[in-house]
Amino acid sequence: MKKIVYFFLLILPLVSLAQNIDRSKAPAPGKAPIIQVGDPVKFTLANGLQVFVVKNTKLPQVSATLALNYDGFAEGEKAGVADMAGQLMKRGTATKSKAALDEAVEYLGGSLSTSSQSASATSLKTNFPALFSLMAEVVLQPALSSEELEKIRKQVLSGIESNKDDADAIAGNVVKKLVYGANHPYGEIMTAKSVNQVNLNDVKSFLTTYWKPNMAYLVFVGDIEPATAKALAEKSFGAWKNGVVAKQSFAKPAKPNQTYVAIVDRPSSVQSVVTIATTVDLSPGSANAIASSVMNNILGGGFSGRLFANLREKHAFTYGAYSSLTPSRQIGFFQADAAVRNDKTDSTVQELLKEINTIRNEQVGEAELNRMKNYLSGGFARSLENPATIANFALNIARNDLPADYYKNYLTNLAAVDAKKVKEVANLYLNPNQMHIVIVGNAKQIVRGLDKYGPIKYFDIEGNEIAAPVEAKADASLTPTILLDKVINALGGNNALNNIKDIQYKGKASLMGREIEMQQTKVLPGNAVVAMSMGGMVLSRQALVNGKYSVAQQGMEAPITDELKESLNETATLHPETIFLKNGYQLKIAGADKIEGADVIDLEVTSPKGKVTHRFYDSKTFLLAKVSSTQEVPGRGTVTQQQFFKDYKTVGGVQIANEEVLDLGQFKLNVKYADIKVNQGLKLEDLK
Repeated sequence: MKKIVYFFLLILPLVSLAQNIDRSKAPAPGKAPIIQVGDPVKFTLANGLQVFVVKNTKLPQVSATLALNYDGFAEGEKAGVADMAGQLMKRGTATKSKAALDEAVEYLGGSLSTSSQSASATSLKTNFPALFSLMAEVVLQPALSSEELEKIRKQVLSGIESNKDDADAIAGNVVKKLVYGANHPYGEIMTAKSVNQVNLNDVKSFLTTYWKPNMAYLVFVGDIEPATAKALAEKSFGAWKNGVVAKQSFAKPAKPNQTYVAIVDRPSSVQSVVTIATTVDLSPGSANAIASSVMNNILGGGFSGRLFANLREKHAFTYGAYSSLTPSRQIGFFQADAAVRNDKTDSTVQELLKEINTIRNEQVGEAELNRMKNYLSGGFARSLENPATIANFALNIARNDLPADYYKNYLTNLAAVDAKKVKEVANLYLNPNQMHIVIVGNAKQIVRGLDKYGPIKYFDIEGNEIAAPVEAKADASLTPTILLDKVINALGGNNALNNIKDIQYKGKASLMGREIEMQQTKVLPGNAVVAMSMGGMVLSRQALVNGKYSVAQQGMEAPITDELKESLNETATLHPETIFLKNGYQLKIAGADKIEGADVIDLEVTSPKGKVTHRFYDSKTFLLAKVSSTQEVPGRGTVTQQQFFKDYKTVGGVQIANEEVLDLGQFKLNVKYADIKVNQGLKLEDLK
């Protein structure tokens, strides 16, 4: 059952070439250019709707975006209502069903989208008036069908369920809840419970309360005259009634009294997602905003940031390490993060904090500072090539009450940032003694040594504090022989296993957006061929036929290691458990654990050549749930690899896993076998 692991490791260099490109050094930026920032045409409708028009005739295309001007509201026990309302708006209007609306948009060759705080439409110039009218109908006359709401609910719940197995998604939810607090709109997270409590009246209430013209901006960008835009805005949105929108106020999130470590235990994780985060009192366009941007970009804003250079280039802990600092009218936010191997979790926290302390305590060198300022000025200049940038500038000025010449003076203010100022804002906003250190990973493997950064607390995937996990213990009377006997019986028994003379698996998986075909063919005992193909091309083929081993990558012969031979020997069985007691393997009950909430028994298997593998069996069904081992991969060092086995079905009287998931941390391969056949009368010649 280990064949996918070895196949995947063999082709890994082929599918990850793009990731081996050295991006650690940004191209040398040129001298900051002198830039003239244009102004959009602005006007306000009688109902308070502010309109901005940026004319650009490079393409015969026009886009319009309606954006609300509010910072969020507390959804409480119905977290998710705003997002669901945003989706529902586009699911039909008072005069058109969802199907009819979609057909009308497609006929016009345009696109139309909605969200909790915006609606937008884009099409060719000739079709834009008709499309804009449809956008207005969606905003002002949504059907708000209960049937469509239920469809959305199912989709949202499906996403929430999927995110339970996504370490990055878990980290994102827990970080914002801990940093902002559960009662702050930025700290609320959608749960299955909150989504199930949202009803149609909640959606209607949200839309009637917050969607008001005097709380919105309408932006036109493209090949359109200001007079035409004004006429369209008046015609479609002039009758939209304004109203008072009560402004909610929220207590400023409190920083922790001391830095602490928040662990979300995921026993199945081969790597940890590490995030160091805090709030910052930084609003858009404030006196420190530009200097803070320079500081953050030096620290971890991209491939040339210090975090990337340290954790990837110097220590090879991760593929990337970054930081972000986001101003906000409510409360700003800083975070530094990286996804690393479990055994490097402690070291990663140490290095992240080290770099934060360094930028606080030591002035940046002139060369590094000038390089970053030139980089930012060049990015600013390039952004002006997009006409939407001018509109965004105008929106930011209006939304954040900035000086009218804020962006015209941006380069001058950027050039004025010096090393002393960078150090000043770093000390002002980044206090290592009041940070949230959030780690999503295998608690048992990562917790040692983390207490030196502060008290350790444990949280579930929804950010609720829980008790520390209790380490599971295996039954003291259980021996490897007894366990394997139970496993063999669970699989169907020796007679059923021996009755399988040949078996063929055909399955598919997705890798980096490409479909992969997997095929295994076995003539038992002792013969097997496993092939992995993509787009009709065989990427890898491994075989053990009549005592002869062979391995090929893209049609070329590859070296055969002793470890690979052992793997093929195991592959050439129906289940390798049948050979562990008689082929020189050393077995030990290594303990117990949990996988997706289920208790499992850890059997440590040492092969005749010394390869150590941990096989985890469900303590109730005794079916294999996971295989874990380490592997040396060129260019990546030691990699922990995990293979999960799911969806067991009876085939020919024997239990067979119809789904296998390979997890290498940065890479995950999910293989589903839709076609498994046994005893077809296959011969050795069929394996050629």
